[in-house]
Parts: sequence; C-alpha cells; structure tokens
Amino acid sequence: MDILGYTASVFIGISLGLIGGGGSILTVPVLVYLFRIDAVLATTYSLFIVGMTSVAGSVSYFKKGLINLKTTLIFGVPSILSVFLTRMYIVTAIPEVIFTTGNFNFTKNMMLMLVFAILMIFASYSMIKKCTGEDCFPSEDQKVKNAAVILHGIVVGFVTGLIGAGGGFLIIPALVNLLKLDIKKAIGTSLFIIALNSLFGFGVSVSHSVIEWNFILKILGLAISGVFIGSWLSTKIDGRKLKPAFGWFVLIMGVYIIIRETFIN
Repeated sequence: MDILGYTASVFIGISLGLIGGGGSILTVPVLVYLFRIDAVLATTYSLFIVGMTSVAGSVSYFKKGLINLKTTLIFGVPSILSVFLTRMYIVTAIPEVIFTTGNFNFTKNMMLMLVFAILMIFASYSMIKKCTGEDCFPSEDQKVKNAAVILHGIVVGFVTGLIGAGGGFLIIPALVNLLKLDIKKAIGTSLFIIALNSLFGFGVSVSHSVIEWNFILKILGLAISGVFIGSWLSTKIDGRKLKPAFGWFVLIMGVYIIIRETFIN
C-alpha cells in the first residue's frame, strides 16, 4: 500500500501543476487509506503538503506575471481568517465520538471523511461540467461580484481549515467567471491562494500535532516532482480537456469513501 501511496503522491502534484486544483482533494484520502494515518492528523499533514506543493507550482506562474496580487488580497484575507477560525475553534470543538446508536459510533474521523467525500463529489461536478464565462454565473454589478468573491474566500477557508483541501475547485471558477481572469492567470493565482491558506492553517495546527517530518517530506518531494511534470504537460496538453476525466475519477473516489465509511467501517 505504501508504494501505491507514494505513486499517488506524484499524481497529486501533477494535477496541481496541470489544472491548478483537484490534486489537493486527493491528499487526505491517500494519507488515510493508503498510509493509514488518523483523519484529523491527515488534514494537518495535507495542509503542509498542499501548501508547499502549491508554492512550488506558483513560482513559474509568478515569474511569468500570471499571479494577480490584488485578487489574492481580496480573496485571501477573508479566506485566511476563515482558516484560522476553523482550525482554532471548529475542528478542536468536534468531539471524538459525535453520537452513538446501538453498537455504532459516529466518530470525528468518520465525519471528516464523509464531509471530504461530499466535497469531492461537488468538486467532480465542477470539473465535469462544461462551463465558461457567463454560463456559470449570472451577470452582476461589480459590488455584488466583489461580495461573491469574499464569500467564496470564506467558504474556501472553511474547507481548507476543516479537511485540509486547497479548494482550487472552488477558487478557479470564481476567478474566471466573477473576476474574468484568463485561465492561466486564474490557475497561478489559485495556486498562490492555496499556498497561503494551507501554510497558515498548518502553522495554526502544528503545535497541536505530532509531526513525522521524514514521512511528510517524502510525500512533499514526490508531490513537487509531480508539479513540475504537470507544469511541463500543461505546455503540451490543454488541462481543460483532462479536467472532465479527472473529475470522473474524483467522483468515483468520493462515492467509494461514502461506501467505505458508512458500510464497511
């Protein structure tokens, strides 16, 4: 299982480098199911792995001027605040056993994985559907659009803080359709926002966790190598063409997690 896990770690980076999202939502399932790590600790590990991988991925975009710093500020400030509140108060407030029915215990780990599965299914829909420009969002005035961006930032921060996913599947549609960024700039800006959110969330959580640095640095190294592969592939292949296929994979994974957590456990 470890070999499969290390292989999957490369694909996390490839997805981030190629389509600017999606890979981060695989990190926790890889850590939990292939490396058998506790779900809560896996979200902390994921924040570091996703954050550092996104830093590596955003460097080339920054050099090319494909990161919109103003957008990062509008999106990032409410998002980081949301990450902080989620990691400090919501995650720590969830009891280890949420409720018990007969011999069945609905645990914190189970809840996190089910939330993760639901988000994966939602993410798969956004990847599979064909949606560009005004097809995704109705025409709105700029004030409403800015409010929508801030709301998206808060939601992304909550998702990042709760389950350790970067939220690229939420960020990119907002940047393209609300702020009219071209897809390359949206991917670069998304990676930068993911990096800020994830590393901030990890910084909040690290004092409450026992970190196996050798292990997560191995995963990080493989994921970063995947980012460079994905970035290279992005010059050869249109990532938007691969996005629906990856979306179907994420959908299958989400359904698998629901079945595993509700029927197998």
